[in-house]
Amino acid sequence: MPFREVNSKMIEATVVPGQRLFSQRGAMLAYRGDVTFTPNVTGGQGGLMSMIGRRVAGEATPLMTVEGSGTVMFGHGGHHIQVIALNGDTLYVEADRLLAFDGTLEQGTMFMGSQGGVMGMVRGQVTGQGLFTTTLKGHGSVAVMAHGGVIELPITPGRPVHVDPQAYVAHHGDVRNKLSTALGWRDMVGRGSGEAFQLELSGSGAVYVQASEEKL
Repeated sequence: MPFREVNSKMIEATVVPGQRLFSQRGAMLAYRGDVTFTPNVTGGQGGLMSMIGRRVAGEATPLMTVEGSGTVMFGHGGHHIQVIALNGDTLYVEADRLLAFDGTLEQGTMFMGSQGGVMGMVRGQVTGQGLFTTTLKGHGSVAVMAHGGVIELPITPGRPVHVDPQAYVAHHGDVRNKLSTALGWRDMVGRGSGEAFQLELSGSGAVYVQASEEKL
């Protein structure tokens, strides 16, 4: 794992020759050694279509390619940082919550409606979050940002987890998502999250939830 948690709001990444990291622009706090930072225009290993998907979704969060030999300190806006290790599975995360991730991971996008149907599409409109979610797949580490700390909740068959959509940070595993509401369609107009909306995640995996509903 190239990321070491210095404290709850800062991580240190080890950069070695022949390997690269991707980070959000403006996330570098300090570095040691011979390290270069280059603006990335293709959106990681997802290539051009990944970048197009991010732009269509309004999630064209600028990335920097980090290469060389040394160590880099990352942090952003004083947000809490959570490091997630992937072992061949796929992580689904909002693009603006990505702080840094291994260059070995394949990046793409997923249309939320593809899993949640019409209600999945409504999620983006209601919460102000994108209809597209960034995906990272493979073996490596991802550092994500959140407000007020993060808790990992396991998702097991027959025991779905319900999350406030604005408290959602990321999830991984064989998981399906569906937005449900306790209100009628007329009552939904002009409302945000809270008890009115619940993001239901079912299957097998885990979801990461932040302590605050504040959007990054």
